[in-house]
Amino acid sequence: MKRKFWNWVSNEAGRTLFLNGEISDETWYGDEVTPKMFKDELNSCTGDITVWINSPGGDVFSAAQIYNMLMDYQGNVKVKIDGLAASAASVIAMAGTEVLMSPVAMMMIHNPMTVAIGDSSEMQKASEMLAEVKESIMNAYEIKTGLSRSKLSHLMDAESWFNAKKAVELGFADKILFDGDEDKQKEPLEAMMFSRSAVTNSLLSKLIPPKPENKTPIEQLEKRLSLLAH
Repeated sequence: MKRKFWNWVSNEAGRTLFLNGEISDETWYGDEVTPKMFKDELNSCTGDITVWINSPGGDVFSAAQIYNMLMDYQGNVKVKIDGLAASAASVIAMAGTEVLMSPVAMMMIHNPMTVAIGDSSEMQKASEMLAEVKESIMNAYEIKTGLSRSKLSHLMDAESWFNAKKAVELGFADKILFDGDEDKQKEPLEAMMFSRSAVTNSLLSKLIPPKPENKTPIEQLEKRLSLLAH
């Protein structure tokens, strides 16, 4: 049986689901056992649940199934991100009735990726498949955030990372964990976002300086103008 990447804990406070590490190190595609096991455990009891997420992502189809199961669950689903909700894990987070992020947590969204082998026709099929997967992922982001699809597409293209405040500002999260504690920091958390493409372009511009432009000195231009005038 495949290794479980989830863990349920029940106590007087209710049921809590912990999603730690990679979301399915093996795809659920074609597997009838693992998804059914997750769903059976989810629906084994009723009532509100809490989902803690600390994951770099993983298989997007596994994440899609978990997202659907949580969205279909009858009780409230409170998602708490204590470390990282990146890639496919960010999709699961969008199923939360309420999404809260630790002030030291991060969220990352990007375009789906795959490995393909074959001729140009196979590469074209892989490209089209990735485009459709991206559209499906944007559905989850759009429902939660209310952002336009063009804005979401741009954020995914850039591989965007958000801190808690930026995630709340954009609508990916609803609140910041511990924000009401008396011992919280006096200085408010600053919204921060950066993209891998922007960092890469900035680095390349420093490593590879632009070629100097061939400009004509102003004295020569004045001489040419004077000749034309005569």
